[in-house]
Amino acid sequence: MANETLFTLPIPSSPSAESGGTIVCTRSSPGVYLLTFTAPPDNRLITPFCQTFLLALDILEFSYPPGVLITTSGIGKFYSNGLNLEHASSTPGYWSNTLFALWKRLLTYHMPTVAWINGHAFAGGLMFAMYHDYRIFNPSRGFLCLNELDMGAPLKPPMSSIFRQKVPPATYRSLVLEAKRFPGPQALEAGIVDGLGALPEVLAFVEERKLADKPKSGVYSYLRREMYRESLQYLETHEEAEARDMRTLEAEEARESEGKKRVAEWRKNVAKSKL
Repeated sequence: MANETLFTLPIPSSPSAESGGTIVCTRSSPGVYLLTFTAPPDNRLITPFCQTFLLALDILEFSYPPGVLITTSGIGKFYSNGLNLEHASSTPGYWSNTLFALWKRLLTYHMPTVAWINGHAFAGGLMFAMYHDYRIFNPSRGFLCLNELDMGAPLKPPMSSIFRQKVPPATYRSLVLEAKRFPGPQALEAGIVDGLGALPEVLAFVEERKLADKPKSGVYSYLRREMYRESLQYLETHEEAEARDMRTLEAEEARESEGKKRVAEWRKNVAKSKL
């Protein structure tokens, strides 16, 4: 069986994207499903994209036998360039009902998931890939990067915790506090991805580990839920985390105000002593 198309979903157009795009589900062999998303110009995780992806996951779960799910981009340069921050901040319910809902769905899906990262995966795009069980990266093109440091954007708890749970501490530090860009070989060495290659290598990876057989016992999702309990809890209680972060921000502003007063008093005393 070679590249049997099971279904195609249109991604609705949005002011945040140049065009809508499509998500196409194909099957290369029994139990091996490939979701190819194409949302020009760079597969941003805006509401239409995420909601269409959620629909694709539902169709696959409730219409076809379980197996293994591979996701990839139909745009060679980008797997995903992450969030559109303006869209995220201006769209009601975006975090709860869209982005975090998608990540939770991936984290609790009933079958193994493999992100075939065939191009750049920056910021939210890399987080999206991290919410898959496995990652195979293009060995010769593209970078993996968390560039929130450069953008001046903080990481919400579900964005950060998944890296704590899946990469070594030194890699986590380089990603978050250095905004380091990892090409293929370095990403493999750092433990961000599980292998390098194109579709043949991805299929070989799936076959070697017999991933299409893993859901047969019916407990795959439950095992994953327990394994990544921290990230799952953050996804489910992010509104509480938002309130906590607001309190932390207010406390930090108070600390800065008090600190500035102490420094001003110190300068005043230094000036008096020189007199």
